[in-house]
Amino acid sequence: MKRPRAVALLSGGLDSTLAILVLLKQGIDVTAITFLTHFGCDITDKSSCSKNPFPAAEKFGFEVKLCHLGEKFLEIVKNPKFGHGKNMNPCIDCRILMLKEAKAFMEMIGADFLVTGEVLGQRPMSQRRECFPLIDKEAGVEGLVLRPLSAKLLPPTIPEQKGLVDRQRLYDFKGRTRKPQMALAKELGLTDYPSPAGGCLLTEPTYSYRLRELLLHNPDPSIKELNLLRVGRHFRLSPLCKAVVGRNHQENETILSYATSEDILMRVLGVGSPVTIITGTAGEKEINIAASITSRYSDARGNESVKVRVFNIDNKKGYEVLVSPATETLLEQHRIYLKEPSKKIKRKKFEDQEKVLV
Repeated sequence: MKRPRAVALLSGGLDSTLAILVLLKQGIDVTAITFLTHFGCDITDKSSCSKNPFPAAEKFGFEVKLCHLGEKFLEIVKNPKFGHGKNMNPCIDCRILMLKEAKAFMEMIGADFLVTGEVLGQRPMSQRRECFPLIDKEAGVEGLVLRPLSAKLLPPTIPEQKGLVDRQRLYDFKGRTRKPQMALAKELGLTDYPSPAGGCLLTEPTYSYRLRELLLHNPDPSIKELNLLRVGRHFRLSPLCKAVVGRNHQENETILSYATSEDILMRVLGVGSPVTIITGTAGEKEINIAASITSRYSDARGNESVKVRVFNIDNKKGYEVLVSPATETLLEQHRIYLKEPSKKIKRKKFEDQEKVLV
C-alpha cells in the first residue's frame, strides 16, 4: 500500500518539529514547507519560533522546501481581513495565507493532508478553539489540517477518519506551558530546539510603530525600506523622505549594505560617527537637517559647527556641508518613535493614525 503523505508547516521551532516527528513515528511520509517573510518569525531571523530546519530534517529523515510569501504577505499586513493583533501582527490572515500556499503545494506533490504544530490556547489570536475552523474554512482546507499536538481536543480530521493517522497516538496538549512538549522532545530524541523568547517582528511595538509610520507616507515601500526598520534611529524629514541613523558599527555596516545609488549617505569624518541614510526624495533643507542630526550623534557633537560628508555608494568622495549639531528640539520635531508604548493605537485605518504618529 502507498504510504500516507503529508505536507507540514515548519518554522523550525519546537512545536512544528514535534508535529512532524509524531507523524514520522507512524510511518507517514512528511515533506515540510518553511515560509519566509520580510518580518522575521522565520529562519532568516533569530527569533523564538525560528530555527534553521535543515539539521533536524537531515537527522530525522524528512525533506524541507522554502517558500517566500513576499508581496502576498505584505498585502495582508497592510489590510488584514481579520484585523491586527496587539501590534501589526495579522495572525489569522497570516495563517490563512500559509495554509493556502501549503494546500497548493500539497496538491502539486499529491500529498493527502496538511500538518501544523499549533497548540490549542497557546496564542491568544490564532490558536483559540473557535479560530481553527474559521481559518481552515477561509483557506479552503476544511478537514485537511491535522494538529497532532492537540488533536485529541479537536474534532477528527479527514486523515484520521480515513485511517491514515492513528488518532490514539496523537496528543492533547493545550495552553502556553511547554513542559509536555519538552518531555515529548526528550522521548523522540529532539535535543536541539530554540527557547521561547520574541518572535515575529510584527508583534514588537517599536518595529510596528515604525512600520505604520512608513506605510502612512509610503503605502508601497521597498524591501530596503522594510529592512531598514530593524536598525538605527529613525527621523521623518518630510512626507517624501526619512533618515535612518546608525547606533553602532554593526548598524553602520548594515545601513551601508542596504544602500543603493539612489540613496544619500552621510557621516562625520575624522571622529566616531554614525552612518546616516536618506531614503526618498530629499532637497537641500532635508539634507541639512539630516547632517545636523548625524553630527549630533557623532563624537563632534560638542563643537559649534561640524563638517559632514554627503556621498553615495557610487561617489564616496561626495561633498561636505557645515552644520551645527541638532538641538533636542530639532530631534523631537523629526524623531519617529512610540511616545506612549502602553497607549493603545488604532491600527485598522492608516488614515486615522496621523493623530498619533510623530
